[in-house]
Amino acid sequence: MKQVRINGREVPAIGIGTWHMGSDAAKKQPETAAIQAGIEAGAKLIDTAEIYGNGASEILVGNAIKPYKREDLFLVSKVAAANATKKEMEKHLDASLERLQTDYLDMYLYHWRGAVPLEETIAELDRLREGGKIKSWGVSNFDVADLEEVEAFPAGHNVAANEDLYNLNARGLDFDLIPWQKEHDVPLLAYSPVGGLHNNLHADMLENPVIKQLAAKYAVSVYQVLLAWTIRDGITIAIPQTSNAEHMRDNIAAGNLELTTEDLALIDREYPRPTHKIPLDLD
Repeated sequence: MKQVRINGREVPAIGIGTWHMGSDAAKKQPETAAIQAGIEAGAKLIDTAEIYGNGASEILVGNAIKPYKREDLFLVSKVAAANATKKEMEKHLDASLERLQTDYLDMYLYHWRGAVPLEETIAELDRLREGGKIKSWGVSNFDVADLEEVEAFPAGHNVAANEDLYNLNARGLDFDLIPWQKEHDVPLLAYSPVGGLHNNLHADMLENPVIKQLAAKYAVSVYQVLLAWTIRDGITIAIPQTSNAEHMRDNIAAGNLELTTEDLALIDREYPRPTHKIPLDLD
């Protein structure tokens, strides 16, 4: 399975996303089973956030991971923009840790830029890292200019990841952001890697004849082809979300699928690489 080095650890290039999970009591059992199926299939990185279901996603994850060794997992959560201050951040981190039933996060992300001065947020993230409650910190929904601003701060060199929307219908990152992150050794966490719920053409990718042709060639699902494409560059960890255990196992197995240069060229003809700067896609 493809691996990506993140904060000094090798983790599989397919992780577990939990956006939209945890809020519906009727789905608690299948969602828990899906997370556990992913872990048992080899996934280590689990991505959540304090705003997902107002903490319900973190509670779901905390309960789902109880049977497993904490040190075998790589837990990621996020602080909301309004809470990313020197005064409030640690309090919100502590609440996330309590919901997750752990005493540390492997990575804590600043969810998106808000009104709080960026230097204050970065300094507080690094203080929490030095204190041991988080092993590393990163950012989310940041573009090149944002990351350059981060790196200019005294603690900015400690940025360990950036999480953005990235898939075949939203591949603007290929123009300059992914090359920048490769150069600076900052892994990308790709959310909605098989399409988003709102502004991305999910069905288009699933029904594309070339994607279906490649799925048939390798006897895999179209989702697995899309995920294999997402992690092709060696620095990206895809974090698809599913509440179905079988689908989760298929997602993780996509880390074993190696697309050839010819396969990638076929995909590029269907979904051309950007030739100019494109604003970040959000979902």
